Amino acid sequence: MIERRPFDSLGGANHGWLDAKHHFSFAGYNDARRMGWGALRVWNDDTIAAQTGFPPHSHGDMEIITYVREGAITHRDNLGNSGRTEAGDVQVMSAGTGITHSEYNLESETTRIFQIWIIPDERGQPPSWGAKPFPAGDRSGKFVALASGFAQDADALPLRTKARVLGATLKAGESTDYALGDHRYGYLVPSRGSVEINGVTLHTRDGAAIHQEPVLRIKALEDTDLVLVDASA
Repeated sequence: MIERRPFDSLGGANHGWLDAKHHFSFAGYNDARRMGWGALRVWNDDTIAAQTGFPPHSHGDMEIITYVREGAITHRDNLGNSGRTEAGDVQVMSAGTGITHSEYNLESETTRIFQIWIIPDERGQPPSWGAKPFPAGDRSGKFVALASGFAQDADALPLRTKARVLGATLKAGESTDYALGDHRYGYLVPSRGSVEINGVTLHTRDGAAIHQEPVLRIKALEDTDLVLVDASA
């Protein structure tokens, strides 16, 4: 099963400094058919104006992954962590027992991010934060784990859930496969370009909710960057 969710069908709100699109119910957007996908709870497509951002606020018991599409985001938290994550790179915040953080676009240009929330396998763990660069060339023609709760993905940022956040960069006409398995929940979004996935066409920023598709066969219809979440039930 692959359910295409066109970009123009997403919920969201434009706050001026923030133009937010929601693949799942979030904040003022409530759709009973889109409450999550397995352990995946949130996928927000945020456009953040220059010199603006999210002031300090708190989270608990959630794995929060930020994939930067354009520009850069600057993180600070009450644990003393700070860092600037640039386009193509990833940060992971494990909120655990509670963390207060801010996320600002301190650049002179617009920043665009995907913010992904996944429910952790265990609650009440200590909070943490980390970031890592992922050169686009390393994921050319294949999926690479950017964040993962599996020990074999040693180069990925750690997650406290049996899930993966993966990235791939495909040239027009190039194909790749991903073994999702029968009982996993996949959610795929092209951050740039368009693809055909098991016969279903996705355009830039469309979503695909995937289940009971053991193997994903993906062909790029144009130069494309992809982000895929592989989550448990």
